Amino acid sequence: MSVTFKVADTCYTRNVNIAMLSYHTCPLATLGGKDTGGMNVYVRDLTKELGRRGIHVDVFTRSQDEHVPHVLHDLGFGNRVVHIPAGPENPIPRRELVKYIPQFVDGISLFAQEKGIKYDLLHSHYWMSGLAAGALSDKWKHAPIVHMFHTLGEMKNRVARNAAEREGSYRLDGERGTIERADRIIVATPAEKTQLEWLYKADGKKILIIPPGVDTTHFYQIPADEARQFIGLAADAHMILFVGRIEPLKGVATLIRAVACLRLKNLREPVHLAVIGGDPDAAPEHLSEEMTRLQKLCDELTVGKMVVFLGKRSQDTLPYYYSAADVVVMPSHYESFGMVALEAMACGTPVIASQVGGLAYLVKDGKTGYTVPTEDHNALCEKLTAILGDDLLRKKLGHNAAEYARNYDWKKVVKQIIEVYEELVL
Repeated sequence: MSVTFKVADTCYTRNVNIAMLSYHTCPLATLGGKDTGGMNVYVRDLTKELGRRGIHVDVFTRSQDEHVPHVLHDLGFGNRVVHIPAGPENPIPRRELVKYIPQFVDGISLFAQEKGIKYDLLHSHYWMSGLAAGALSDKWKHAPIVHMFHTLGEMKNRVARNAAEREGSYRLDGERGTIERADRIIVATPAEKTQLEWLYKADGKKILIIPPGVDTTHFYQIPADEARQFIGLAADAHMILFVGRIEPLKGVATLIRAVACLRLKNLREPVHLAVIGGDPDAAPEHLSEEMTRLQKLCDELTVGKMVVFLGKRSQDTLPYYYSAADVVVMPSHYESFGMVALEAMACGTPVIASQVGGLAYLVKDGKTGYTVPTEDHNALCEKLTAILGDDLLRKKLGHNAAEYARNYDWKKVVKQIIEVYEELVL
């Protein structure tokens, strides 16, 4: 980033380098995996958009595959994704990741030294990256830190239904430490700002509300017949779509129950639910607990022929799925924002979402889709019936959704991010 500033009537210009930290997950990872989701998309697309503005960014992430080159240029514009060896070079549980943060910090310091590059600002994502940013700031003469949490442990604990779903004190303490060290905290919605102030006693003066963006050159409405042909969907079939990680927090069980309810609604055309995410074809001993539970639920409700688990899908194919779908559903128990909803709306597809977190702000009830109470499959079924049974309503909601999503174009959002950077480095 070239920054021009004025001192005593003299203008100076200097280049600024950004170190983007995404410790536990790589922005290049295929979506739908255990630790891949909206944050991956955010880091990747923000870095690309900064690159278009001539801003140099290196994204640092923990190496999870020794066969993947440690430095990749897949984000273009000279910006790099740097895989830092820290612990075993394979996926490991998040609880174990914490102990390798010092190795991650040392690896980044060594990379900067070998490349002869000075990073003027750290932009960290998720609380573990925030801890790494604090340690690097100490090494780099207190370089300023911009942080984004994406999800909060305290909020996840408020919706957890058992001990296994609860976050431990190691995370909550880490989040509080990150809040203390960060110079600026970017949140997606006013709700997230309130949560930080209420649950963590964060200083509201350093919290800025800047929503994520969407790449409208990638996510746009593809003609439905062409999209359906691409994914192999019959022209006369209705498709409900879910995209996300397969975990209890995402509420897929509620969606499956709503689909079972649809059988009583006498819809003219056949209805299918496509679930993108997870690994449904893994061997039984490797199948996740939640995937096993969902497949069993399909059997119990006898909706196996209506529900198809597609597994992971690349970002390149998602616009086809969004455009082919009649409706995208996000039945989450908690979402700080909801990137999937924004991507779907950009493709002209209405969204039905739970009335939680960022989704309650993003989805405009009755205009771009509908919001429903969490875990209420009957309410969800009612809204699905309305959209699937009325072509004019579906087209109207989809048109409004596409128009609304343009407000979140990355070209508009990135300007606000750059203003934060400039404030801290001048």
